[in-house]
Amino acid sequence: MHRQDDDVGFGTEIRKSPFFAATLKSGARAFSVYNHMYIPRNFGDPVENYWNLVNAAILCDVAVERQVEITGPDAARFVQMLTPRNLSKCEVGQCKYVLITSDTGGIINDPVMLRLGENHFWLSIADSDVLLWAKGVAVNIDLNVTIEEPDVSPLQLQGPRSLEIMQSVFGQAIRELRYFWFYETVLDDIPVVVSRTGWSNELGYEIFLRDGSRGEELWQRLMDAGEPFGLRAGHTSTIRRVEAGMLSYRADMDINTNPYELGLGRLVDLDMEAPFVGKAALTRIRAEGVRRQLVGLEISGEPLKAPNTRFWPLFAKDNQVGKVTSAVYSPRLERNIALAMVAADCAAIGTQLRLFDALEGTAATVVEKPFIAPRTKSHK
Repeated sequence: MHRQDDDVGFGTEIRKSPFFAATLKSGARAFSVYNHMYIPRNFGDPVENYWNLVNAAILCDVAVERQVEITGPDAARFVQMLTPRNLSKCEVGQCKYVLITSDTGGIINDPVMLRLGENHFWLSIADSDVLLWAKGVAVNIDLNVTIEEPDVSPLQLQGPRSLEIMQSVFGQAIRELRYFWFYETVLDDIPVVVSRTGWSNELGYEIFLRDGSRGEELWQRLMDAGEPFGLRAGHTSTIRRVEAGMLSYRADMDINTNPYELGLGRLVDLDMEAPFVGKAALTRIRAEGVRRQLVGLEISGEPLKAPNTRFWPLFAKDNQVGKVTSAVYSPRLERNIALAMVAADCAAIGTQLRLFDALEGTAATVVEKPFIAPRTKSHK
């Protein structure tokens, strides 16, 4: 993003979402870039945004979660080749959190997959070029698939009052929507897909707009419906996602991180017959064990004023043993919490470490995660 003093210039090389103008009208003050698109990252006080999320509801523009659409007679076989998670029991209408792995077992992305038909899939991706990766994989195999980015842009409606808001918009049927399932529908002639998913670990929904020309209409329709329930425009909350131990691509993992280091071995099925990219490497990694692990930390000292913008080195005595990947102050817990990648022999609960860089010599203790349990599965 180009900056000159306090001005922000929006260039043509970075795409705007269908909700861009609506978020500006709703008070968006700053943007980041994610998947080559602008994403609102500031609607004022991030702590107020957090309390809006955990006590009522927030509406977030997450159109940056681009969809990689895979169709064709061999689409199901091809999607299985991209991920080590066994998809053989995934039904049409179901979502799955999956990992996309490289030939060395590293994580290229961790999307939510939606199965719209027997051979029709969306990968709702994090911040990396899965469209190009999938096209590259397809070039070298003899499978009949089409890989495109469709005109699909999601919103997230998250928080304990999200069900009431969704019910006022979509009717009683929304109560029957199970966690990590979706359905296709039309709202005021606007085609959408509605899923019970979201990046907050609160009760919530995602509304996937299928006509980019209707973005402002959809945003305002939801904001108007949510006003009696305390809905506010907002942004994905770093505080809440760290409390829940949710991982952020490029922060807590990247192409040099494997699933076992993250404690995500449950998403890897090395025993299934289907081939997938990285199977040999992940078989070797599981056999050898990992040298580092992602852990939770409590960090002593004054409340952090903002999340970390660098990886903070962690030391055991005089040896660097890892790094803090995501750190934040939790208003509910009233302490600093973090996720960190550390050497495996420093990953036991209670291990004492010291943090250098921004917080010179500050004590940090390895603790259980999540810090606050998810509230995604129970309707209120």
